Amino acid sequence: MARADDTELIDTFEEFYRSYYRNEIGELAQKYPNEQKSLYVDWDDLYRFDPNLADDFRNKPEQLKEYAEEALRLYDLPVDVSLGQAHVRARGLPTQTDIREIRSDHRGMLIAVQGIVRKATDVRPKITTAAFECQRCGTLSRIPQEGGDFQEPHECQGCERQGPFRINYDQSEFIDAQKLRVQESPEGLRGGETPQSVDINIEDDITGEVTAGDHVQVTGMLKLDQQGSEREKSPMFDFYMEGTTVEIEDEQFEEMDITDEDKKEIIELSNEPDIYEKMEASIAPSIYGYQKEKRAMIFQLFSGVTKHLPDGSRTRGDLHMLLIGDPGTGKSQMLQYVKEIAPRSVYTSGKGSSSAGLTAAAVRDDFGDGQQWTLEAGALVLADQGIAAVDELDKMRSEDQSAMHEALEQQSISVSKAGINATLKSRCSLLGAANPTYGRFDQYEPIGEQIDLDPPLISRFDLIFTVTDNPNEEKDAELAEHILTTNYAGELNTHREHMNNSDYTVEEVKNVTDEVSPEIDAELLRKYIAYAKRECYPTMTEEAKSVIQEFYVQLRAQGADEDAPVPVTARKLEALVRLAEASARVRLSDTVEKEDAERGTAIARYCLEEIGMDPETGEFDADVIETGTSKSQRDRIKNIKQLISSIEDEYDEGAPVDVIVERAEEEGIKTSKAEHEIEKLKQKGEVYEPRTDHLRTT
Repeated sequence: MARADDTELIDTFEEFYRSYYRNEIGELAQKYPNEQKSLYVDWDDLYRFDPNLADDFRNKPEQLKEYAEEALRLYDLPVDVSLGQAHVRARGLPTQTDIREIRSDHRGMLIAVQGIVRKATDVRPKITTAAFECQRCGTLSRIPQEGGDFQEPHECQGCERQGPFRINYDQSEFIDAQKLRVQESPEGLRGGETPQSVDINIEDDITGEVTAGDHVQVTGMLKLDQQGSEREKSPMFDFYMEGTTVEIEDEQFEEMDITDEDKKEIIELSNEPDIYEKMEASIAPSIYGYQKEKRAMIFQLFSGVTKHLPDGSRTRGDLHMLLIGDPGTGKSQMLQYVKEIAPRSVYTSGKGSSSAGLTAAAVRDDFGDGQQWTLEAGALVLADQGIAAVDELDKMRSEDQSAMHEALEQQSISVSKAGINATLKSRCSLLGAANPTYGRFDQYEPIGEQIDLDPPLISRFDLIFTVTDNPNEEKDAELAEHILTTNYAGELNTHREHMNNSDYTVEEVKNVTDEVSPEIDAELLRKYIAYAKRECYPTMTEEAKSVIQEFYVQLRAQGADEDAPVPVTARKLEALVRLAEASARVRLSDTVEKEDAERGTAIARYCLEEIGMDPETGEFDADVIETGTSKSQRDRIKNIKQLISSIEDEYDEGAPVDVIVERAEEEGIKTSKAEHEIEKLKQKGEVYEPRTDHLRTT
């Protein structure tokens, strides 16, 4: 029997439904039970109706959820439908609880957590009421299954014997159940904290909606689970949640709190004429120079616009960028800085990353009930809609590098492991750093040959910068002064913090640190980027289109000759569009102007001159990047191979190397180049040595 105060609560809920949710309940009645089984209630509505009731719902959700569902069953419906198994699910709590801030005080309360789904089990049936049939007399006993353990009858209610029993599945009641592990979002973590996670049990109509890698907000009741085994129970408990609502957050950076004050400051900044220079000065100010690279990083942080076409296909807006260069040039530091500024980012280093760690791993463990395979999201999935910074790309095994191909172009990751076929989202920009093949650039070798990465991977990068370290007295003096000033500023700051009787005044310290502090504060820059990506979707003007088209067509025209190399491919055209869009976003502009297109083409030209040029001919050659071998080199290899095959017939023991080199010189190929190409042919197995210094073609 319901007590008086219980009846009062049920009546209050009925009144609340009549005032606020009349239409929603009518819709639920029409769609119940096949299309819809839940009534979603906004906590704000409940608070407006009765603040005390709303607070009780947060503090004692289990009891009040029962009353709310009972009120729904008793509600007068216009159609003859019984909402017997309908759920009432509360959502939109005024505050979120960080996963790492969950404490024992939250036990039994309704809380909202936000994060990324790290693992999700398959949806499985869970028994809620088990009907046991006595095998001796056939009597049915129904036992509700609540809590973690499976309850069986002690004795038969008919013949009073202790079984044996078997479960009658037709008479039992089942519900769909799924278990999720939600981990803190990477953008909420600062200072290298290890992300924490919470397990969430969900049931019935909200199961099967999410997959590993989805950003979600979950509202549910916090419960405790005792650690240890049946025999040895521990005084320590684990938290878990009984989820009532799971909402997928497609909106980027929802949790970034941008106040009206911030908006005003951002819009003021965007109107300043030197905004681009200010942005450059705010990226890794402790690293001297690299203006072009820093501007490209700013464009990567803002990114182009992702286009969705009417036929359902999409074109990526994210820019991928590779820094390749000599050691000690500050590449890793720039990566770390960008990771700190990007509103959502993941940093990983090549040597310590496997292909599963980057994409997704199929893990067999006791997550859920019993051993089962689950998908665990990797770094590129966790960086969805942000930036993945991967250092030391060249130190990764080639099969780990190839795992990134699909993530870079299609922006998804397909997994076929342990019988699981799934596609996870990976809509991120990649910022990579690598060293040349020999650890340092060799000025006598074409740069394309010194990049020890798979050509298909290299060709997916929109921008490739080479960072060389050549001695230059004037530059070195400026660099030394910058590094010493930076260190001095750090010394003063630390000195003042740790020494109580410091001789330096606050003013002195401020004057020195101002020289190396960013123009725009890092926190404001993060908000600026998030705001621009959320609010700004620029479109091309005709002038901008013609600048890009002209640049592309002029470059391609250089390859019109039969013998000329192909200067750039159509991939570069898309990169130019993305750069121009990102440039417009920096100004919070709704249109891509001529100047934006010019900024994009200037960076693209700089990259092409650095890396996409054949050093022998001085012409742009796409093959240097796309295949790792320039056209002039391919022609040379072809010529030398033909030379070997024509000379080998003249000698019994194969073509002598010195004769090949001599003939090559007559054809205009330098001795050093000829020897280098012969080595390459030997490595590829296209020629072999029947005896020392004699060659035959295979």
